[in-house]
Amino acid sequence: MQAWQVVQHGAPADALERREVPVPAIGPGEVLVEVAACALNYPDTMLAAGTYQLRPELPFTPGIELCGTVAAVGEGVETLAVGDRVLGTPNLPHGALADYAVMSAVTAFPAPEALDDAQAAALYVGYQTGWFGLHRRAGLLAGETLLVHAAAGGVGSAAVQLGKAAGARVVAVVGGAEKAEVAWELGADEVVDRHAAGDLAGLVGALKAACGPGGADVVYDPVGGDAFAASTKVVAFEGRIVVVGFTSGTVPQAALNHALVKNYGVLGLHWGLYVQHDPGAVRHAQQQVNDLVAAGLVQPLVSERIAAAAVPDALARLAAGRTTGRVVVVRD
Repeated sequence: MQAWQVVQHGAPADALERREVPVPAIGPGEVLVEVAACALNYPDTMLAAGTYQLRPELPFTPGIELCGTVAAVGEGVETLAVGDRVLGTPNLPHGALADYAVMSAVTAFPAPEALDDAQAAALYVGYQTGWFGLHRRAGLLAGETLLVHAAAGGVGSAAVQLGKAAGARVVAVVGGAEKAEVAWELGADEVVDRHAAGDLAGLVGALKAACGPGGADVVYDPVGGDAFAASTKVVAFEGRIVVVGFTSGTVPQAALNHALVKNYGVLGLHWGLYVQHDPGAVRHAQQQVNDLVAAGLVQPLVSERIAAAAVPDALARLAAGRTTGRVVVVRD
């Protein structure tokens, strides 16, 4: 089969090589999935660079999110059958940027019929992260103000949709006029262009105006850096800042005296730990997301459908913040 493999750590163009490799074997509790679509994620760029928390032995196949069809089932698998259409995260080193990938049966979920393969491939990581961040960690309530950074990206766009579905007032922060249009189309109530705002002081002023005098009850931050710094200036009394990641490249240092004086919380979210410690909660969350799809309340924003040959360039653009929504690799 054909697969993109990380053969050395570095930029995507240097790290990735398209290769002919054997179809992976499966073990007990696993399924072999014929990949129909693979949604690209920021962690894929980190896997290529060797900076992700997981560092599979070289060479390995990246791609952490897919939709496909079960081609074979391992010993002990009773919940899935050959021909089932599923979505979820494959087991590295046999990732989704290949013709076939390996998945654990317990974390392979039915793909909603209402979504095509590219959309279904993008329904897992971003929406799981958003659901756990907004509901499990922050306890978002209807009528609250939700501030979402990087709102036109894959993770942020999912949070905007989930926030609206929960009845929140959503303030979206984006970088540039094109991404602002995307945020409006997602249903954001207010949109702040951080490029137009200028420096940190300008961003704080724009966020205060957008959030209103009560501030942001919940902040969803996959960016870090100035985004986190600005968020601490606009978070509400008893507000919750959910730290999802640091795509800015700057890990902020929280001033706990400030959190004490303003009475807000800073909540870390490492969604992958739920897969290890509470897989039942992951399955419950995916059912909730699938129900929202069925109700027409969420639909993954797939901005590009690309062929396998375009993967290195797409990952480079993703790492540089030059994409919107989800870029999905579809079967050639």
